[in-house]
Amino acid sequence: MTSTVRPRRRPGTRAGARSRGRPVRTARSVRTRRRYLARRWTALLVVLAVLGLTYVVVFTPVLGVRTVEVAGTRDLDADEVREAAAIELGTPMVRLDTDEVAGRVAELPRVFEVAVSRSWPSGVEITVTERDPVAVRQLPDGVHLVDRTGLDYTTVERRPPGLPLLRVAEVGPDDAETRAAVTVIRAIPRQLRDKVVEVSAQTPGSVMLTLGDKRVVRWGNAEDNDRKAAVLAPLLTRPGKVYDVVTPEFPTVS
Repeated sequence: MTSTVRPRRRPGTRAGARSRGRPVRTARSVRTRRRYLARRWTALLVVLAVLGLTYVVVFTPVLGVRTVEVAGTRDLDADEVREAAAIELGTPMVRLDTDEVAGRVAELPRVFEVAVSRSWPSGVEITVTERDPVAVRQLPDGVHLVDRTGLDYTTVERRPPGLPLLRVAEVGPDDAETRAAVTVIRAIPRQLRDKVVEVSAQTPGSVMLTLGDKRVVRWGNAEDNDRKAAVLAPLLTRPGKVYDVVTPEFPTVS
């Protein structure tokens, strides 16, 4: 018969092991908690910094508009453009609505195009393109300038040199006769344009040019302008009063 003798377990061995391991785990937990709290505080500080910066940029004049520069003016005065833009100095740059500013400047009669841009950190640039007159209207209240779109956009005291008188029933960008007349004026060569003192049209297909020496050119519609101009140049060397290039293949002089 075999007997087995088991060694006696020392009292408190397992409990002692637990007690010896507890300080290690407790220290590790403290370090982990400290790192967790540090990360939370760091994240909170970052959020507060971003919110503070956003407030400064969006709601205070620290990064506000300080200067408004105007470029591209010819007849317009830069102060007139600034007044139309109505940009309040100190307005936060990020809150400036450039499209709205451009819309206000575009209401000036002489402005054809306008571009508004921010020039960081505190500037605004307004670039305008003024309308170029291609013809004039003589009315009781003065000389009206008409641009390439057919728009009667402003009045001046004296007729500018080199601009023909426009004669159509209703002047305007939506008027077919006006569009035909200004298209022809813009299309003809400078040498011929300088001789034209009047352009008229009773219909879109009946544009007529009156030259400074009273000769008349029947131009027709606003098509084949280059070909008509090429045919007309030698035709004008011949004596006559009326020069017809409505059909450039068969020009006539009478």
